[in-house]
Amino acid sequence: MSKKVFSALWAEIEAIGRVSGGGYIRYALDGPDLVLRDWFRNQADRRDMPVTDDGNGNLFAWWGDQWGRGAVLTGSHFDSVPHGGGYDGPLGIVSAFLAIDQLRAAGHQPSTPLAVVAFVEEEGGRFGLPCLGSRLLSGAIDPAKAAALTDRDGITFGEALGATPAGPLPGLKSRFGALVELHIEQGRQLAEPVGVASAIWPHGRWRFDFTGHGDHAGTTKMADRRDPMLTFAYTVLAANKEARLSGAHATMARVEVEPNATNAIPSLVRGWLDARAADTATMDALVEAVTKRANDRAGRDGTDVRVTAESVSDEVTFDTALATRLSALLDDAPILPTSAGHDAGVLSAQVPTAMLFVRNPTGISHSPAESADHADCALGVDALARVLSELT
Repeated sequence: MSKKVFSALWAEIEAIGRVSGGGYIRYALDGPDLVLRDWFRNQADRRDMPVTDDGNGNLFAWWGDQWGRGAVLTGSHFDSVPHGGGYDGPLGIVSAFLAIDQLRAAGHQPSTPLAVVAFVEEEGGRFGLPCLGSRLLSGAIDPAKAAALTDRDGITFGEALGATPAGPLPGLKSRFGALVELHIEQGRQLAEPVGVASAIWPHGRWRFDFTGHGDHAGTTKMADRRDPMLTFAYTVLAANKEARLSGAHATMARVEVEPNATNAIPSLVRGWLDARAADTATMDALVEAVTKRANDRAGRDGTDVRVTAESVSDEVTFDTALATRLSALLDDAPILPTSAGHDAGVLSAQVPTAMLFVRNPTGISHSPAESADHADCALGVDALARVLSELT
């Protein structure tokens, strides 16, 4: 695949959802994401690939029998985190269509159906639950519960979708023979243009609701305050310290405050903890330690804390034999773990799953600074085409 060919197709979507403040805002089933979903259908039409929707918002473009047995899937997602990078997700979908072009040009005739998939709501940026589309497809979440998830404007996922999600695909294990998701690498581990994933760290999101007594910032004595912002601030620092002590990752980067006024002591501060570790025991211990320290501090501040687990994903080890096979096929491409979550990780419990990573020169992701060299992206397409040729 030439860099020029990759760049030409990439240019078709590069500006969609890009904002003046930096990066992209592509929320699931809204605005730019809907434009990208139309682009997906148009790309499929250009290639005479029928498109189906599984009733959960996931799109599939088919080369071969629709929903045929043993189908090989490849693709990723379009949605982004707020002001995120452009490559996280869409790179896998663009590369999938180009890999199919390459296979067809070489005269390849797949022995099993091959489908390009665009998963819905992978980031959880709109409805709060990451990998929602793959969770629904695999039966990892109840459709009614998913339908009731709301965005910041009170719109439910069911309303955005236009229906209650269909839920798990019957016979999923027999229908899909493998899933290969190509993705930009989201760290600084990959020195070669292309690598193969070995595992995903366990990770999750916990909502901390800190409640106190709202009052006037000017007339309330410091000794009389029950300020939940103090408890929240302490918890942010505690999470950082506990993560460093355990070799894990902890982030509290999203916060909501009521009434959110400069001259008012808040009555409620709601913050979200993102916790990740190399193993489940370490992650669980981290969350337990942060929760304990939050409650201890609340006792001193005269506030209350309630912790709710919104999503928790166990450690994922990708199909070892498949990863080894793909590494050998790609001239001993490096095999490396990742601490970022992916739809491939959700489906790995039921389908042989692998991931290919394309080098990220900065190592930065979920940021406008995320980048990839298009020469590396073209090599990623080549690698994906070789893998799909082998698997079909």
